[in-house]
Amino acid sequence: MNIFRLAGDMTHLLSILVLLLKIYATKSCSGISRKTQELYAIVFLARYLDLFTDFISVYNTFMKVVFIASSLAIVWCMRVHPMVRRSYDKEIDTFRYYFLIAASFVLALLLHEKFTFQEVFWAFSIYLEAVAILPQLVMLQRSGNVDNLTGQYVFFLGAYRGFYILNWIYRYLTEPRFTRWIACVSGVVQTALYADFFYYYFISWKNNSKLKLPE
Repeated sequence: MNIFRLAGDMTHLLSILVLLLKIYATKSCSGISRKTQELYAIVFLARYLDLFTDFISVYNTFMKVVFIASSLAIVWCMRVHPMVRRSYDKEIDTFRYYFLIAASFVLALLLHEKFTFQEVFWAFSIYLEAVAILPQLVMLQRSGNVDNLTGQYVFFLGAYRGFYILNWIYRYLTEPRFTRWIACVSGVVQTALYADFFYYYFISWKNNSKLKLPE
């Protein structure tokens, strides 16, 4: 494992911890897209089908369990927890995310590295993760004002993909048979989706003002 991969994993983990802090400390999920969280739960369940069949390392297994468990816990809170679910902004979280699921699955059937059950679902998870943030970004644009914890959550989530791009570049330069082109292309697309958010996040940080996204 290289430093960029580790930084990406830790930043991803930090984004989840920030979101969990927001939900459990404030008993509110205001400003958080439940549809994005459900997409991430699908992403991790599809990607880690090998959890009980292929052992790589204790670290790898631990991170898989953490990502699956945390994503399911967040969805459970937003759907079932009596206090948290009342704060869910259903009226502005209206992105038709089932189109993203269908398109990602069809793309995985057409473009994959090996036509096996696990590889197709791995490709599906990569394609779906690339666009899973869309409902959240659309929701933030519709709401206008973004609270501090929600802004930090989205920022760390975007930073995680940025570190992974550096990880792929490093692996391409140092590994003779690095072939994960699906992850590389999808990661670039995913990071590009954050460009507008990063711009306004930087402006907010520079001016020491509340983060606002234009509608």
